[in-house]
Amino acid sequence: MTANLVDNSTSVFRLSPLIRITLLSLYIALTVPLPFLAEVTKAPTPPALLWVGISIGFVGLYAVLTERVVVDEQGIQVTYPAWVPKFFRKGWTLPWKEVKQIKPRSTGQGGLVYYFLSQDGKAYLLPMRVAGFARLVNIVQTKTGIDTTDVRPLAQPWMYLILLGFTGLLLLVDAWTIATAVGMGY
Repeated sequence: MTANLVDNSTSVFRLSPLIRITLLSLYIALTVPLPFLAEVTKAPTPPALLWVGISIGFVGLYAVLTERVVVDEQGIQVTYPAWVPKFFRKGWTLPWKEVKQIKPRSTGQGGLVYYFLSQDGKAYLLPMRVAGFARLVNIVQTKTGIDTTDVRPLAQPWMYLILLGFTGLLLLVDAWTIATAVGMGY
């Protein structure tokens, strides 16, 4: 099931598991070898400090990936669990009656993201990496009357599958790197 139904009129959409697993795995693949390499190369930064930094970074990334989109009869909101500090990720709420239009914006990489524009001119990023994105967009169209035919996700699942595959290869290289570092006397 792509979204959790809270009651008859409320749906909760979570970040796609494929995206969450891919990004967490990539983070691990990019950071875990660093303390081992720091020890072997006698780097000025102690490995213990790197482990602390990696752990804090992992928790921060995981917090960002706990984003939830809640849609109901009143509006749409982006929320995070209570353990995520508001200063880090505070989310937003937008009543359906305040949605003026959905505006596309190009990204630096040539993709398109979409923003809700409110009656008072504020912009709210349409969450595009949720599981059940097509269903979310259909709900938005039903509730606002705005044509969402051209609204597509920023990245297709096959892109994340390719990234996950390369991350798997990087993890194999990491295993070799760590084994070599340990073999050199870590």
